[in-house]
Amino acid sequence: MTPGSVTRPRDPDPSTLDLPMSTDLALARPPLTILSDEEQMFREAVAAFAADEVRPRVQAMEQAAKLDPTLIPKYFELGLMGIEVPEQYGGAGGTLMMVTLAVEELSRVDASAAILADVQNTLVNYPLSRYGTDAQKEKYLTQLTSTKVGAYALSEPGSGSDAFGLETRAERTDGGWALTGRKLWITNGAEAEVFIVFANANPSAGYRGITAFLVERDFAGFTVGKKEDKLGIRASSTTELILDGVPVPDANVLGPVGQGYKIAIETLNGGRVGIGAQMIGVAQGALDAATAYVKERHQFGKALAEFQGIQFQLAQAATELEAARLLVYNAARLKDAGQDIAQQGAMAKLFASQVSERVTSVCLELFGGYGYTKDYPVEKYYRDAKIGTIYEGTSNMQLQTIAKMLLR
Repeated sequence: MTPGSVTRPRDPDPSTLDLPMSTDLALARPPLTILSDEEQMFREAVAAFAADEVRPRVQAMEQAAKLDPTLIPKYFELGLMGIEVPEQYGGAGGTLMMVTLAVEELSRVDASAAILADVQNTLVNYPLSRYGTDAQKEKYLTQLTSTKVGAYALSEPGSGSDAFGLETRAERTDGGWALTGRKLWITNGAEAEVFIVFANANPSAGYRGITAFLVERDFAGFTVGKKEDKLGIRASSTTELILDGVPVPDANVLGPVGQGYKIAIETLNGGRVGIGAQMIGVAQGALDAATAYVKERHQFGKALAEFQGIQFQLAQAATELEAARLLVYNAARLKDAGQDIAQQGAMAKLFASQVSERVTSVCLELFGGYGYTKDYPVEKYYRDAKIGTIYEGTSNMQLQTIAKMLLR
């Protein structure tokens, strides 16, 4: 070996690698950028709703840190709370792609308003539709598509990223279970009447003891606790839940006992597409505002939009946003086609949240000092973007999932 040289393993023989054929990849990826007539009409209806009903309420909801309760029935009237639910239970019988479009359009106006529908569709209706018994679906899906808000309760004070380290316990009783523990960071907690609560029914089995339960707000021993005072998405409620021996009948066990971990993982895979949709909506809202502003704002005798440096910043932001949008749409299309989207969902959430942070930051700067005030909408978009890198799995957790899928 000559000085300075290094040895390395022989390159693998390509013929020995199990590589997917290009035709297989093509078959696995349905069209993603062209919307059907039904999807386009739906998107336009949600956009009109967001403009007419949500936008006039945004400032007041932000100041009160609370959703306007008169807005919630309007979500049900438009069908936004049961997009994927089968028609027999009062839903629209739609797709995850339609959920994505709805969340994106709502988020262009207000991420908090979008989260209400996002959680309902991706984290509550989906697992209930997928794993619920006929009786559970008949009882709860019909409520969730017509009048009741739902919430998903997995996180705890000591188990955020380590979701399967949860300490809430489910103890066997005559004809049912008693749930005891504390949940934290529960979105929609203040408005919800139906909760999917994860508890460990067999701690000695580790995560294989985790089980999902359908809990109603008025069950004995169940209390909605502190509401968090947050940086962004302020009108979206984030609360703690306290369970003090809450009695839950056997009829309210969602899926098999001990299979809660599987339900949680599968649900979050789709939920991350919803977060990606939130983030591209937030970024688009900020970009819309900044684009309009630089056309009107004059400095040094001409509109900001005439400066090449400004043009380049907008072009870069728009390009990154489009790339993020395609990742999110692709993940939704793949899920609707019955594909496993563990990797694609993680990529969509990871990249969309990163892009949303960058785009909203650039847009705020384009407003100059005005952007830092609450007189203009861009500072709210900037604050709302941050949560995308944290909830439903931090960016590091998404990277871990992607790496695991690549290296398996």
